[in-house]
Amino acid sequence: MLIGVDVGGTNLRVGVIDGLQVIAEHRVNADFSGMCRNMPADRTLPAILDALETALREAMQQYPDVSAIGLGFPGFIVDGQVAQSPNLPGLLDVDLATPLSASLGVPVIVENDALAAAYGEFRLTGRKAAGLVYLGLGTGVGGGLIVDGAAFPGEHGVAMEVGHLIVEPEGRPCGCGNRGCMEQYASASGVAISYREATAEALTAHQIAQKAEAGDAHAIAAYHLAGERLAQALAHVLKVADVAHVVVGGGMSAAWSLMSVGFHQRLDHDLIPALRGKIRITISQAGDQAGMIGAALLAGSSRTS
Repeated sequence: MLIGVDVGGTNLRVGVIDGLQVIAEHRVNADFSGMCRNMPADRTLPAILDALETALREAMQQYPDVSAIGLGFPGFIVDGQVAQSPNLPGLLDVDLATPLSASLGVPVIVENDALAAAYGEFRLTGRKAAGLVYLGLGTGVGGGLIVDGAAFPGEHGVAMEVGHLIVEPEGRPCGCGNRGCMEQYASASGVAISYREATAEALTAHQIAQKAEAGDAHAIAAYHLAGERLAQALAHVLKVADVAHVVVGGGMSAAWSLMSVGFHQRLDHDLIPALRGKIRITISQAGDQAGMIGAALLAGSSRTS
């Protein structure tokens, strides 16, 4: 058995994986975002490690046959370390795997959360060797690339950081240090910003979706813009990666009907003619489990390689 962990800004999901099945899942409230923003830097890492170890140890007590653990973590992962996490500020060149492995007594690997989800989505398709692009829409926008059936992190660990493709020069400031990044428009936080700019009202993306469903013009426009900006970035990715299958997941994908018109219009406009009509866009059927499954399977393959 393997454990896969999907780390978010305010919670983490711990899944015990047998084959491709999540046989047990624990959701833990852990405000990592608040820790990073409100605690001194020297206390942030111990607090995060403590939260992770507590959740993992609880799962391992119930399933002692676990042989490896994979963490899907938001940020730029270089050589297994968190080089930077734009949505968890203050984490620079952080090693989570070594202390957790030493404490828990099993191998631990850390991988970008969207790449882990991409690998989980790919393995769930049952295909052996193909390509896939995954777009994870949440607080930010993550991306993962599968090439010939293998997860592709890039030589510096930052392949497919699609959320940080600039779609609006000198646009909204982003946690990565640039301006105009796609995730500042196409993520849950981006939708909230768009709506607040239009109305001066601070609502969550879910509340804005409800308003859009009820016909609120500003809410509809915020989601339409999100779809456009997502497609704008994806069109450039597909010109480089040239894969035929794109999976959209993450919490924001539940509002795909509000984004899809703007998305498809912009994607058809921005793709080169040779690719138009040849890209299959599907919404994740794995819910929020793809990241746990992918992280676990990557840990398992790392252990046996």
